[in-house]
Amino acid sequence: MLFLNITGCSFCFSLYGHHLSELHILKVLLIVHLFHEKLSILLSNLKSFLNSHGTVFLLFKFMLFFLIGVIYILDGMGNLRVTKKGIRLEGISEFLLPLYVKEIHSRKDSPLVLQSDRNVTVNARNHMGQLTGQLTVGADAVEAQCKRFEVRASEDGRVLFSADEDEITIGAEKLKVTGTEGAVFGHSVETPHIRAEPSQDLRLESPTRSLIMEAPRGVQVSAAAGDFKATCRKELHLQSTEGEIFLNAEKIRLGNLPTGSFSSSSPSSSNPRQAVYELCVCPNGKLYLSPAGLGSTCQSSSSICLWN
Repeated sequence: MLFLNITGCSFCFSLYGHHLSELHILKVLLIVHLFHEKLSILLSNLKSFLNSHGTVFLLFKFMLFFLIGVIYILDGMGNLRVTKKGIRLEGISEFLLPLYVKEIHSRKDSPLVLQSDRNVTVNARNHMGQLTGQLTVGADAVEAQCKRFEVRASEDGRVLFSADEDEITIGAEKLKVTGTEGAVFGHSVETPHIRAEPSQDLRLESPTRSLIMEAPRGVQVSAAAGDFKATCRKELHLQSTEGEIFLNAEKIRLGNLPTGSFSSSSPSSSNPRQAVYELCVCPNGKLYLSPAGLGSTCQSSSSICLWN
C-alpha cells in the first residue's frame, strides 16, 4: 500500500500485490516533490472538472496513470539518479539556490570540482546558525576564517602547520626559506638550535642595528671543524660580571699590541735587534709590550699608560 497526500487530497493505492520498498517510496516522493508545483496546478484544474461532473472514478484513474508513470522513471530523471546511498548526479550540475547536504562525494576515478564565476565559499555553522568557519577561494586570494587553522600530514595525521590568535606552529622537520632576502622577523626569535645547510655558511646579520643573542643559562657558539671569528669596527668587549674570562688553547697570540719606549738611561735601549718583549699591564687594564731586559722594563716605559 502507498499513501500520498497531495494538495490536501489523500489517496491510497494497491499496486496489484506488488510491494514497494522504502527506497522506491523515497524515489516516488522525490519525483512528486520535483513536480509539486506543476502537479498542484493540474490537480486544481482536475478537481474543478470533477466537481462539475460529480464523479470520482476519473480521479482514481488519473492517479493510477500518474503512479504508473512514476514507477516507470524510478531510476531518476536525466542526470539525476536515486540510489540506496543517496542522490547521484552525472555530468555538470548547477544549483541556483542554497544546497543543504551532509556529504558530497565524487566518483572514485574522478575529482570533485566546485566552480563559480566569482568565488567558492564553504561555510560551517553551529546549531544556532552562527558562522564558525569559512573558506573562500577567490580570484586573488584564498582566505580562511576560523579560530584555528591546521595542516596535517596525510600519513600519520601529525600537525605540519597550525595558526591561531596566539601563535603559529610549524611541525615539519625542517623549515626552509629560499628567498634571496632570507627571513625577516619583526620581533624576538626563540629557538633551541640554528644551523645552516650542509656545506653552507650560517650568517646572522643586522645591516643597520645590533644583533643580540640572549639566554638565561648561557650562549654557546662552536665550530667543530673550522674557525670562529668575531670582527668589529670599534671596540670588542668581553665582559663577565660575576665569573672570569678563560682562554684555553695551545697557543695564545696577541697581535698589534703597542710597544713602550725606553728612556736613554735604559741598558737595553742600545740593542737595535730586540726579539723578546715583556708583557706589561697598565692600572686601567691596558696591555702593552716592553723590550725585555735583565730585570723588568715595564716601569721605564710606563708612559704608554697615559695614552688614550
